Amino acid sequence: MLFPRVKSRFFLLFTLLFSCFLSQTKAQIGFPYCESFQDNSAQSTTVFGGDASLTSGVLRLTNNQMDQNGYVYIDIPFSSVFGIKTSFEYFSYGGSGADGLTVFLFDANTPNFAPGGFGGSLGYAQRNQDAGLTRAYLGVGFDSFGNYGNSSENKNGGFPGGSGLLHPNSVVIRGPGSGSLGYAFINGKKTNSVGPFGFGAGELFELSSGGIGTTRVTDPNVPGYRKVIMSLDPNPNGPGFFLTVQMEVTTSPDTPRMMTIFENVPYLFDAPKDLKIGFSASTGGMTNFHEIRNIVVQVANDENLLNPIGENIADKASCEGQENTYEIKSSDVNLPNENSTIGCLQLFASFEDIISEEEDFCSQGKCKQENRELVLPQGTFRASDEGGKFTFFPNFGFRDEEVIVYYTITDSYGKTSAGNSIKLLIQESPEPVRIQVKGFPEGVSEVRFCESEVLELLAVGNEAYVKYEWFKDDELIPGSDAALLAIDVAGNYQVIAYNSKGCPTDSGIMKLINPPLPPLSLMDPMVGCVPGIPLDIRSGIEGYNDELFDYELETQEGEKLINEEMGQILLSGTYSLRIKNKDLSCWSAPIAFEVILLKEKLVTTFDYEIEGLGIKDDAGGGIFMDDPIRFNSQSIGDPVQWFWDFGDGNASTEPSPVHVYGKKGVFQVSLTITNAFGCEDVFELDLPITKSYRIMFPTGFTPASMENQFFRPKTKGIVKMELLVFNLWGELIFKSEDLNSLGWDGRKNGELAPVGNYVYRVNLESIDGEKITESGKFTLIR
Repeated sequence: MLFPRVKSRFFLLFTLLFSCFLSQTKAQIGFPYCESFQDNSAQSTTVFGGDASLTSGVLRLTNNQMDQNGYVYIDIPFSSVFGIKTSFEYFSYGGSGADGLTVFLFDANTPNFAPGGFGGSLGYAQRNQDAGLTRAYLGVGFDSFGNYGNSSENKNGGFPGGSGLLHPNSVVIRGPGSGSLGYAFINGKKTNSVGPFGFGAGELFELSSGGIGTTRVTDPNVPGYRKVIMSLDPNPNGPGFFLTVQMEVTTSPDTPRMMTIFENVPYLFDAPKDLKIGFSASTGGMTNFHEIRNIVVQVANDENLLNPIGENIADKASCEGQENTYEIKSSDVNLPNENSTIGCLQLFASFEDIISEEEDFCSQGKCKQENRELVLPQGTFRASDEGGKFTFFPNFGFRDEEVIVYYTITDSYGKTSAGNSIKLLIQESPEPVRIQVKGFPEGVSEVRFCESEVLELLAVGNEAYVKYEWFKDDELIPGSDAALLAIDVAGNYQVIAYNSKGCPTDSGIMKLINPPLPPLSLMDPMVGCVPGIPLDIRSGIEGYNDELFDYELETQEGEKLINEEMGQILLSGTYSLRIKNKDLSCWSAPIAFEVILLKEKLVTTFDYEIEGLGIKDDAGGGIFMDDPIRFNSQSIGDPVQWFWDFGDGNASTEPSPVHVYGKKGVFQVSLTITNAFGCEDVFELDLPITKSYRIMFPTGFTPASMENQFFRPKTKGIVKMELLVFNLWGELIFKSEDLNSLGWDGRKNGELAPVGNYVYRVNLESIDGEKITESGKFTLIR
C-alpha cells in the first residue's frame, strides 16, 4: 500500500537536500559492493583506521616502515544466508618482507569495532595481552614473514613445529574468536614451499611482488601481480561454509596463472545473521608496502537468488502544488530471498525505459542517479536514497488528471524486479492552514506557558476544511479531529487539515514550551559578618540573574521583597525564597533558610616572641635564624579556625604555632581567622630576623677552681671555630679547631701557666657562611 503524507512547507528544503544527495554517486545498500579506490575516493561506509590512507589510486594499509598497522572495514551488513564471494587486488612490495595482510569477516552487530593484535597477528588474532578482532568470524592471512601461522605471542595453534618457528609465504585460515579466546589455526598453505602444506616444485611463488626498491605491479601480465578470489559457499547439510581461496599470480611475463590455495575447505562454524568485511595489514622489524584496490563483494550462491516481484499500484491520490510522500514497504511486494530488504527504488516514464542492469554488475547494489528523479509535465517524482520511499510534487494545471509512472525494486542482494506501474490521481489542494493560540497574537510560532496552564489551539485557514489531524512531536494525537485542541503539555504541535477532496495541508510547527527553572541553590544560613551592615540576599543565590528571572523573598512578618529589594536585610531570622521566569506568572516552591547577622565583630591580631625567652626585637637581644618563634593569636569574636602564613612558604592551622625560619630577612606574617559561621578576618605583621650568630668572650677564667675552668667564647650560630691563645710575648701556647672543644685549661706543657694577661684570636664561620676574625685579652686568675 501507498500512504501519502503531504509536507508542502518542506518542499524547498527537501529539494535542496535531495539535490545534494544526487551529487553523491556512491550510494550503497547491501550486495553487490564494489570499490576501486582508483579515483582516490571511497564511499562513506568505508571506515579507515591506524595507518590506512588513500593514495595514488589504492588503499594503502601500511607504508614500507617498521611498526606500521592499518585497517579498513566496509560498514555495510551482508547477509550470510547465501554465502559471500569477494575478490581484490593486493600489492605487497618495496620492503624487507613483513608482515602481511588479512581479509576478515566479523559479526555486523558488533557495537564497537576494534582490530586484533598487529605484528604477526595481522590485525586479526590475539597478540600477547592484546585482544583479537571484535566478534571475529573468519581471518584469512597472507603472511610474508611467517608469524601468523605459528602459536607465538599467545596465538591459538599453528603449523607443526615449535611455537616460534617461522612459516613465510603462507596463507593461513584462523577461526572465530572474541577477546583473548579463539582465533584458532584451521588450515594453512605455503606458497613457496613443497611438501604436505605446499605446492609442486614448478608452482611456487612468493606472496609479495618484490623487495626493497620494487614498485607496485597493476598489470596482470607483469611479474609480481597478485589478485585474490575468495568464496564462502553455504554448507547444504548444516552450519557454516566451504571455503575456497584462489590467487591470480604472475611470475613470468605474459603468463598469469590461477592458483587454488584452498578448495572447499570445511569451515563449519555457525555464522551470524549478517557479516561485515574488512582488511588489515602490519609490519614489525621488517617492512613492506601493503595496498589493496578493486574490491568486489557479492553473493556466493547467486544461482539460488530470485528476482523480487512488485505490484501495480492504482487509484492513489496526490494533491497539486504540494509534495506528497509515499512508501512501498517490504510487505507490499514479494521479496523471495531470505533476509532481503528493499535496497533501491528506481523510477521510469515507460516500460521501455526499464533497462536491464545485468551487464553492469557493480551498479546492481546502487540506485542509479538518473533513475531516482523523474520529471514529467504533470510533476516531479523523486526516489529516496534507500528503501521504498518516494515523493511526487504535482504541478498546477493538471487537477483531476491521472499520471502513470513505472518502477523497479532492487533487493539487498542486488536482484531487481521486472517493473510495475504506479497510477496517481492529481487532486485540488486546500488553502494553507495555520495554528493560532487563543490569547496570544497571531503569527507567533512559539508560546511559553506555565505547567498547570491549559492552552487552546485553533486551526485557522481560508477554506472550509472537513477533517483535522493534530500531531504532537510528530505523533498523531488520538481523537484530535476538530479545529480546536485544548492542551496542557509542552511540545511541538502541528495540524493537518483536509478539504472535501481528501487532500491535506499541514501547518507550521507551533512550539509550546514549559520553560524550566534553574535549581534554586543558596547559602544556608546566610551570614552578615559585619555588625550594623545590611545583608544582600542576592549575593548568596547561586547564578542570580534578574534579567531572566524574578526572585521573591518573604520575611518572618510576611513582607514580600522582589529582586533588588532583597539587598537591605537587617534582621536575623527564618526567610523563604522562590523564583519564576520573568515572562510567566508561575512561581517555584519556596525554599526556607536562615539569616544570621553577627552582633560582635570578628577582629584578628597576634604577637610573637622567642619561645621561652620573651625576646621579640633587637632591643631584647635580637632574633636569630634558628630561634623557635612562638606566635600567639589575640583575636576576638570566637574564632574556630586559624590559618597562619609565615611569609616563607610555610603555613600552620594551629591556634598558637611555633616556627623556625632558618634564614635572615623581614617576613610578612598573616593570620586569617574564621568563626563558626564562615566569617573571616585577616591581620598582617612584619617580623624581622636580623641575627645569624653571637660571640661572647670571658674577660678571665680560674683553671684551679671547680667552676670557670676553661677559656673559650660562648657562641650561637657558629659552624666552624679556630681558637688560638698567646702569652704577652707572642708565644702560641694553645690551639684548637674543634667547635666542640672545652677550650684552654690554663696549662702549658702540663703545668699550670702563670697568673696574668693572655691574648686570644678566633677565626669563625657563621651558619649563613660569614667569615669572622676577632682578638683580645683575658686574665688567668687563681
